[in-house]
Amino acid sequence: MKFGWCAPPAEADRLARIGYDYIEVPLAGCGLEDEATRRTASVALKRLGLPAETFNYFFPNDMIVVGPTVDAARVKTYLAHAGELMAAVGARVAVCGSGWARNAPPGWPLAAAADQFVEALHWAADAVRGSGVTVVIEPLNRTESTLANSVGEAVALARRVARPEIRVLADFYHMNEEAEPLEEVFHHRGDLAHVHLADTRRLNPGTGRYDYPRFFGLLKAAGYAGSLSVECWAERTDEALATSLAFLRRQWADASPVAPVSAQGAIS
Repeated sequence: MKFGWCAPPAEADRLARIGYDYIEVPLAGCGLEDEATRRTASVALKRLGLPAETFNYFFPNDMIVVGPTVDAARVKTYLAHAGELMAAVGARVAVCGSGWARNAPPGWPLAAAADQFVEALHWAADAVRGSGVTVVIEPLNRTESTLANSVGEAVALARRVARPEIRVLADFYHMNEEAEPLEEVFHHRGDLAHVHLADTRRLNPGTGRYDYPRFFGLLKAAGYAGSLSVECWAERTDEALATSLAFLRRQWADASPVAPVSAQGAIS
């Protein structure tokens, strides 16, 4: 099992020294709308001390894909450049979170927003087709997004797109915030392509009370073979990063496949 950390590219060498397998870097931070900047980013990402196998922070802060003012031409051009860059550096997964981009503005019907988001996912699928990159919809809690607040809701959207380039992510933190049953990672195992990890108060894995034995046990029962990235707000000292990695490797090694039950509450 590969473990990575969500961080800027500058952190790659340190993460490699500590023992992480890859880095998950912000896509929107690659300056994709400027030709010179995206060329520089592509060269720099190929030279990192760790593979840039996964990307997050999918859309820039000022880009939207739902509502009455979507600039479709800009979005499609951005996605085309994103696909080119990710293919060039050998990426496997791009996480489509970006709640700001997919939030329905006041008065805009949620059904219309969902239709627009599905259309944008088609554009994303077009951009990565044939590259080996999978775009995964990230379920976000209700304080961050009006769409796809659970693994099941993200799966429903992915199935509307119905293309192999679009699948789903499970985020331990967002699942906990929404009191979502951990069993969802088993029930939707055929749609799951990436996982985000954290712990209580979205801090380092191993510092809180999230039920890692059960979560990892359900992933094992589901036959999950993708990667797992830590996405948390924490002090990134070498000691803290190393402790979290040791915790995760130990938890994964020790976890036994577990049968899903009808419900599993959130962990405070």
